[in-house]
Amino acid sequence: MNRSNDDASGRSIGSDFLQLDVADAPAGGLSEWLAARLRGAIADGRLPVGARLPATRVLAAELEVSRGVVTEAYQRLAEVGQVVGRGRAGTIVVAAPVTAPPSTGGVAGSSSGAVALGGSPGSGAFGGGPGAAGSGGGARSGVFDSEPGADVFDRLRGAPARIDLSPGVPDLAAFPRAAWLRAERSALAELAAADLGYGDPRGVPVLRRAVADWLARNRGIRADPDEVVIVAGTAQALGLLAGILRADGIGTVAVEDPGSLGVRQHLRDSGMETPGVAVDSDGVRVDELHDSGAPAILLTPAHQFPTGVVLSGERRRGLMRWGGLIIEDDYDAEHRYDRTPVPALKSMLAEHVCYAGSVSKLLAPALRMGWVLVPPRYLDALVAAKRFADLGNAVLPQLVLARLMESGQLERHLRSLRRRHRQRRDMMIDAIRTHLPQATVHGAAAGLHLMITFDGCQADLDLAAAALEHGVKVQPLSWHSQRRALQGLVLGYAATSPSDIRDGVAVLGKLLS
Repeated sequence: MNRSNDDASGRSIGSDFLQLDVADAPAGGLSEWLAARLRGAIADGRLPVGARLPATRVLAAELEVSRGVVTEAYQRLAEVGQVVGRGRAGTIVVAAPVTAPPSTGGVAGSSSGAVALGGSPGSGAFGGGPGAAGSGGGARSGVFDSEPGADVFDRLRGAPARIDLSPGVPDLAAFPRAAWLRAERSALAELAAADLGYGDPRGVPVLRRAVADWLARNRGIRADPDEVVIVAGTAQALGLLAGILRADGIGTVAVEDPGSLGVRQHLRDSGMETPGVAVDSDGVRVDELHDSGAPAILLTPAHQFPTGVVLSGERRRGLMRWGGLIIEDDYDAEHRYDRTPVPALKSMLAEHVCYAGSVSKLLAPALRMGWVLVPPRYLDALVAAKRFADLGNAVLPQLVLARLMESGQLERHLRSLRRRHRQRRDMMIDAIRTHLPQATVHGAAAGLHLMITFDGCQADLDLAAAALEHGVKVQPLSWHSQRRALQGLVLGYAATSPSDIRDGVAVLGKLLS
């Protein structure tokens, strides 16, 4: 044992103290096994916050495994924020889970791990309750109410959980920090004093050119840089578009059903009516759209949220014949795993499409950076709305993003993300097959999430609540359906480590067993 590796209490830490025996590890899964054992030691206090993990070389020698096995295990803990590398100070434990991991014999806090299907919201049909393991003191109340409020996503993000399978976030641990810092230093070195003043509300010219080139290469859209307006993410884009459409006499924007609850909330907050139009295996039902009489619709055609359906060619042609206004939310079109992403609707219907994209699924939502392209008749109004909203986005992040786009760094990052996300998607599909054989998986070809449905299950709110009370965060499908016809779960995999994906799905399996 390496006696120099002491925890915060002065206890020496090594493989014997941590009860690590490589003979227990499954074949071909040493790093995952080691990460799980270390995570368990953090959870039960053997590795308290502040403890220093053994050096990778030392622990590898003690376990008689390669150093790469230990390094990968430490990286998995770093990805979920439990440890951090501090140079010569070593790898330090900085966070412990709020609930203990589920035991191998069942779900934590449950004698059998099995629960009954069905029941009304709040009935505890999935075994949860005020005293359930991992409960934040009534997590069911206020998060999984039958009618989610405007702050429901804030509440869900703030709810404590050991494993987060919420959709809509990329692998944030893969954010290209070094490349971003290099680009930022370079941009600052060349930034003129005058560039620190107020600028064009549309965004800095160099980024608008870079975005126009990016869209031409990746989304098939031909646009002049003067047509690009830089915004603070898709959320701001929706608010700006709603305002200019209301001024044009449009007070209704139809939405896909099922479709994003968050998008629907933003449109309604801006004063829009949002009738639902059904989605099937070919995408939005254009015949229903005709019958609705709505003058505009918001679509996610490249990878429909939450079903994952790609809008078919026939439906695209139907939209051409329909002739109304389309808001295209191209939220994660680049994350396609089986073939090249389909071109954006904007590339086919330039005069009828308001196009919105962002880097939230490419880099990080915290950057609050996106872009909008509108038909020429709306451009002046959009620029005016952006001007009076905030005078334009912050300049320095725009310059950094432009350099990442122009240098090819962003495309290299995207290729790396696709590989990582695909591995995690495959892990989730395998875990669902093992632990949720009764589930049907939807939308596996692209994106950052899967939708799963269950035959006969009519209590996804209770299932999501019980999962949260057992330390696993998911979203119920019924949140995203106005008609509440669909019941199931929406599970994100991109921002979660493979071992946590497996463990989280195992908890769901116990709750449904």
